[in-house]
Amino acid sequence: MRFVDEYRDAGKARALAASIAALCEPGRSYTFMEVCGGHTHTIYKHGLEDYLPECVTLVHGPGCPVCVIPMGRVDDAIHLASRPEVIMTSFGDMMRVPGGRGSFLDAKAAGADIRMVYSPLDALRIAEREPGRQVVFMGIGFETTAPSTAMTVLRAEAAGIRNFSVFCNHVTILPAIKAILDSPDLRLDGFIGPGHVSTVIGCEPYRFIARDYGRPLVVAGFEPLDLLQSIHMLLVQLAEGRADVENQYGRVVPWHGNAKALDVIGATMEPRPYFEWRGLGFISHSALRLRDAYAGFDAERVFDVPGGRVADPKACQCGEVLKGVLKPWECKVFGTACTPETPIGTCMVSSEGACAAYYNFGRFTRERVREATR
Repeated sequence: MRFVDEYRDAGKARALAASIAALCEPGRSYTFMEVCGGHTHTIYKHGLEDYLPECVTLVHGPGCPVCVIPMGRVDDAIHLASRPEVIMTSFGDMMRVPGGRGSFLDAKAAGADIRMVYSPLDALRIAEREPGRQVVFMGIGFETTAPSTAMTVLRAEAAGIRNFSVFCNHVTILPAIKAILDSPDLRLDGFIGPGHVSTVIGCEPYRFIARDYGRPLVVAGFEPLDLLQSIHMLLVQLAEGRADVENQYGRVVPWHGNAKALDVIGATMEPRPYFEWRGLGFISHSALRLRDAYAGFDAERVFDVPGGRVADPKACQCGEVLKGVLKPWECKVFGTACTPETPIGTCMVSSEGACAAYYNFGRFTRERVREATR
């Protein structure tokens, strides 16, 4: 298949659904976690749960980079942005993420110079145009976006631009998956592996999931047939008594990843000893920081950053959603106090957030579940 429409063919989807149902063992239930928030949006935008038998349940994972940023890190970024000499730059989906002191949009309304950019290179260009100001880029994302931040740091060094720095919040996917596997809260039969992250890290690093935990993982693409085929591949493994790592997204994901991207990350960044994740707490070696050789581009070392912790609002259950313990609509404030216009938690803000996916696409699914439980 070469074109998008072919990956959305209803006839092929029904055929895959029939094969999935035939693979399900009578009396057995299956729970698979789609790690990536982009997968969650595909599932609910295209109604893929309607193609699955009732014994197959999909739960959400921590693969939304904005959703896992704790409130304290948002407050630290706002603290930097409030400095008169600083221009804070950020991707658009961070602008409404709530911290204890409000969001970037709130800080901007109060007078902070915060600008939305589409790339860290946009932030570097601002630093070139305004040499009298300090330009800070809010670096977020998994291994998918870390290479672009790393390349921008290298370009800033090569060009001698010293008024540019990164407030680095890049996180890594493998420690988060391990934390979920070690958690007693959830029993999983397998993983739908993240496609975007895997374009960088490849498939090999996931082997510990199959080897040490006996859970299959299939790296999946983002079209409806990609996800249905990945679920089919997981069920085939379980039916055959196997636990392997397989690559459904071979048209994009190389098995060993992108060597150049991994090299540039390794040259400029190193693992932090620990990092706080929303809902998962502190996880060791689960995030990146700039190496000492690039300390002049590290906003946490250029400026005084408070580094405080902020507890999530008691009404917000984003942590349970990120761990797959709750469906978004089971949160008490979902769709009432917490909406995309008035978000309480990060999962309702991000374009990859599970709550946003349910709010925009999952209403009919939610109503059917409620009717069935009455």
